[in-house]
Amino acid sequence: MSLGESFARAGTENRALLLPYGMAGLPGAAASVELFAAMAEAGADGFEVGIPYADPLMDGPVIQEAGARAIAGGMTLAGGLEVASQVAERTGLPCFVMTYVNPILRMGVDAFSRRAAAAGVQAIIVADLPVDEAGPFREAAAAAGIGVVAFAAPTTTDDRLDLIAEWRPPFVYGIAEMGVTGERAHSSDRSSALVERIRARTDVPVVLGVGISGPEAARRAASIADGVIVGSALVRRVLQAENPGAASTAVSAAVAELASAVRR
Repeated sequence: MSLGESFARAGTENRALLLPYGMAGLPGAAASVELFAAMAEAGADGFEVGIPYADPLMDGPVIQEAGARAIAGGMTLAGGLEVASQVAERTGLPCFVMTYVNPILRMGVDAFSRRAAAAGVQAIIVADLPVDEAGPFREAAAAAGIGVVAFAAPTTTDDRLDLIAEWRPPFVYGIAEMGVTGERAHSSDRSSALVERIRARTDVPVVLGVGISGPEAARRAASIADGVIVGSALVRRVLQAENPGAASTAVSAAVAELASAVRR
């Protein structure tokens, strides 16, 4: 199922999409695929597959630790695309990968886009790619038949939101909480105004992520957005688990609660 079809179906069901984040290669390549499969069974609608990078500028300590462990276990950019391929084939759900500019440049923008498309990835997220420098990445992705997701934060200017509206990405990744990724004890509630500003400019779906730590935060995000991404809260459970089986059990339980929460 495509991302567009998934958003449309969720709209008819009066809910937001639940798009959990998981780290490719944590706790191992094969085990990470099993974790995504378990999240699918628990109610996930699709996945953000994180590809570990040694200098993750957007990520907080939980994702940094996950990436370091995955890299130590041998995970690479190519390996992350293979994990995404297996997840897409195994679950039949939309997958998009998250990485950074440098690994893509190392592989080559065109080569990366082609390999991502061949893996069944429907969109790519490049965390440190400014909207006004995204042209070559968007062109390569479009030639391969996939999209590049755009970020928007509460501090994003109107001019840059206008550029995003012209871009028409697969969805706009709205930053729910300022700062690096990670769980938050309290919500700043700045996302409502951000979503309103985006919707005033485009009908592209809006997905909220960063700082969404549990069911209550997911419920608030789902009340205003088309999708919700939860990452650190799930990855933390994997890091804390004694073995892959325990990680699967913990993550499945959390995703089931989140899937219930995103129903309006």
